Amino acid sequence: MEIPKRIRDKIRHAAHTAGEIFYGMTIFDWLRGLRQQRGEIERLFVLITFGDIVGLPILPPYYSLRLLPYVIPSLNRWKRSLLRERDLTDLAQLIEGVD
Repeated sequence: MEIPKRIRDKIRHAAHTAGEIFYGMTIFDWLRGLRQQRGEIERLFVLITFGDIVGLPILPPYYSLRLLPYVIPSLNRWKRSLLRERDLTDLAQLIEGVD
């Protein structure tokens, strides 16, 4: 006994939707937080290595030049994130105990 194609497609669609709902309920927020933390660490790394671009020399230029080929793809994104306007809600999550 074979299930008709239309019913099989509806079952697959319902299973896919249930999987997305389960993903959203369980690990979506965790994954988003990890991505934000990774972005912050990446921005801090670029700031430390290429801070002389914005007037904050921390590492000697020799080491910065050796790392330059690896960082070039993310430099434009880093500059945009540094120049992005921030408000109090962005800063509130940096303070411990504020929910």
